[in-house]
Amino acid sequence: MKLTSEQVKQTVNQLGAQVLPDEHPAMPQLNSMFGEHTFFVDEMGLKVLEPAASPGADTDRQSGEVVSLADWGDSNLTRLMAHEPEPTGVIVVFEHVRH
Repeated sequence: MKLTSEQVKQTVNQLGAQVLPDEHPAMPQLNSMFGEHTFFVDEMGLKVLEPAASPGADTDRQSGEVVSLADWGDSNLTRLMAHEPEPTGVIVVFEHVRH
């Protein structure tokens, strides 16, 4: 799921993860491995959001489930080890911003 800049801000605030910028040197490889996404890293590894339907949720609000794609393979957090996508059960709810 590719996020808007406002969704990225809200995700960073809710998860405490860092977004990988589109200019990051790893982006071409990540996109070829996992598809077009906004990628996040935290102390556990590499994450993306997949659209999630919240039961009984306001239709004005979107949400995404955090999916883990890779874990850190070293204690310095410099090498990622990819694994099968694993839903984490963590849901990010996007507040609709009205202008």
